[in-house]
Amino acid sequence: MTSANDGDAYEAVVAQYEKKIYDLQQLLEISRSLCSTIEFSTLIESILYTCMGQFRVLGAGLFVLEALDADEFALGSNYNGIDLDYQVQYRIPVNHPVVSVLSSSNKVFTLDELLSEVPQGTDMRMIESLKPSLIVPLLQKNLLDGILVFGERITLDDESGYSSYEKEQILSIASLGAIAINNAALLERSSTDMMTHLKLKYFFYNVLADKLDSSLAQGNPLSVIMFDIDFFKRFNDTYGHACGDYVLITVAKIIKSCIREQDLAARYGGEEFTVLLNNTDREDAMTVADRIRSKVEQFDFCYENQHVKVTISIGVAVFNSESNPISSPKEIVDQADKALYVSKRNGRNRVTFADQKIVAEVALEK
Repeated sequence: MTSANDGDAYEAVVAQYEKKIYDLQQLLEISRSLCSTIEFSTLIESILYTCMGQFRVLGAGLFVLEALDADEFALGSNYNGIDLDYQVQYRIPVNHPVVSVLSSSNKVFTLDELLSEVPQGTDMRMIESLKPSLIVPLLQKNLLDGILVFGERITLDDESGYSSYEKEQILSIASLGAIAINNAALLERSSTDMMTHLKLKYFFYNVLADKLDSSLAQGNPLSVIMFDIDFFKRFNDTYGHACGDYVLITVAKIIKSCIREQDLAARYGGEEFTVLLNNTDREDAMTVADRIRSKVEQFDFCYENQHVKVTISIGVAVFNSESNPISSPKEIVDQADKALYVSKRNGRNRVTFADQKIVAEVALEK
């Protein structure tokens, strides 16, 4: 005969295992989500929101290495729901004592626990000012890929801190996050031009194919801009290749400063660049293109005390489901390239739109 106490104990065990099964299912879904996200900024955002939702914290931030050879973990814009002290530099050198502690300890820390592990007098303002409820290392093959900081936690009346089981769950998600960050970073670095830090041509085409499919389905416009630095060979021949590199890097920075975060700039090859403007019509694309042209023309390019004049020629093409219903990435890039050719033929340092007349005329010339 089973007593009431035995029944209660049985139900408690069943509830405990049901929760573990549910949590494992959640981990599986989180793993699928993180491992299928290859765009770095999207991945960071996904990790932050996952942790905030799973562990009921009001904010989270993630320090990551900004490049393969970076010597600092930086917070940058990788945070949500936490307040920054703008007098604090949110950067952690790779040789900082806290990095050593987190790299050698596969466990989570409260702020007090972490402070007790680093030498007295260590500057910890970059973490202390965030008022973290927990600090979590993201370890991958004993290498630290990131430092995750949880903000204030929404607690229930009977809760006090994080339970041992919750800490295990947090470490599991941190491990998945570290693997995903490492994979995304490898892709990011392999698809990025090391000199200009813009995307490479093949990556541009892959993204363009996806965006074009979306535009075809939704009927939204999509614009492609092609740029060519005028008389680029002259910089190399007159001042040397280091000057040419300086011009390329600076033009790339100007291009990137003139577009939105959701747009994509790429180095197409040599002195040519491309930009993808999603959900952008002709008028707006021409405005962006001319803004970039004007900024390059007005910029003071000074290399080793030599002031050099730089201009660019530009071609713009726009997918439109009615007026220009193209179906392939190559087709819209070719249209922008033909418009660029017209800009160079007509005197350079100008923007040309790839209307049907221009596309047809250039096709006959070539």
